[in-house]
Amino acid sequence: MKLFHIDAGKEWRGGQRQVLYLTDELVKRGYPVRLITQPDSPLHHEARKRNIPVIKVRIRNEFDLLAVMRIAYFLKKERAILVHFHDAHSLAVGSIAANIMKTPLKVLSRRVDFPLRKNFLSKIKYSKGIDGIIAISNGIKKVLMEEKIIDEKSIEVIHPGTDFSQFKLKFDKNYLRKELGFSKDDYLVGIIAHLADHKGHKYLIEASQFINKVTNKIKIIIVGEGPLKMELRKKAKKLNTTNIVFFLGFRKDIPQILHSLDLFVLSSYLEGLGSSILDAMACKLPVVATSTGGIPEAVKNGVTGILVPPRNPKALAEAILKLYKDKDLAKKMGEEGFKLVHEKFSVKSMVDRTIDFYNKLAMEKGIKLKFEN
Repeated sequence: MKLFHIDAGKEWRGGQRQVLYLTDELVKRGYPVRLITQPDSPLHHEARKRNIPVIKVRIRNEFDLLAVMRIAYFLKKERAILVHFHDAHSLAVGSIAANIMKTPLKVLSRRVDFPLRKNFLSKIKYSKGIDGIIAISNGIKKVLMEEKIIDEKSIEVIHPGTDFSQFKLKFDKNYLRKELGFSKDDYLVGIIAHLADHKGHKYLIEASQFINKVTNKIKIIIVGEGPLKMELRKKAKKLNTTNIVFFLGFRKDIPQILHSLDLFVLSSYLEGLGSSILDAMACKLPVVATSTGGIPEAVKNGVTGILVPPRNPKALAEAILKLYKDKDLAKKMGEEGFKLVHEKFSVKSMVDRTIDFYNKLAMEKGIKLKFEN
């Protein structure tokens, strides 16, 4: 009997990395895993590299009946005992398929703190389509509870994990400085995030105005692609901050980039937790971030970084300038963050707790099943 995981994402973002970490570790522990992905998606290719059994199913939207039938076929063929959905689209089509095939256990991972849609389909999906929800932060659980659709007992908070091994190699601290022609005393502040509105890049660019008036030695490095790319570039040009704001687009060399930075920033006004923050902390970077969603569960204000109100460019600029001026404080915060992320956000802990949740749901439904932790 197989454990199915479904992710309908076509891009490579934090959620897809978490799916890869989870399924990879489950396979290593001997679980009969099957991972359904979009054809030719980054997750599909990364999973193949790690010898995770992958099934390609094109999921066009939440009403894709062909995808429903294909998923149902594989659930029946492989005798699925559990289906774990990793995003809204996979939940919409996958839960219908799982109900058709009477798959015993259905689990959803919720990674965003957006309110649920106020429609009949959404209520059905979240109240009838699943047995349990994994919220990656207490912030997300709080939002789910406010919706009054989901029973609190069915929600488990399991923080995401970070693959520390990718950051243990020795990297050149001047990697980005050499590429971009910066001097050794330039102070590099980086954000790695999808260029979408809720990530708040525009507030960081507005903050660059305040920073530029104090010093041009601080360089803001924006890594990522997304629908707001052109708009954000225009904004930096309009504010005359193109001398300190740099767009690198999508990059695969994230460990090298992180080791080149002096400070990490996340300017979101909505955020489940932000796995890029965990990666930054694993590289001993201090963090400036917004006090929204699950971010405060990783960034301890005044300890591992500085928290500022969301949508507040001036506060962002002041926090960045504070750590730029106080290198000793920044270093101390980086070290504290490194300790915290290793204590609370390992892949092993995430997988152990996920397996425990599977067992809990199986027991509640009277299913004689034992997943070894």
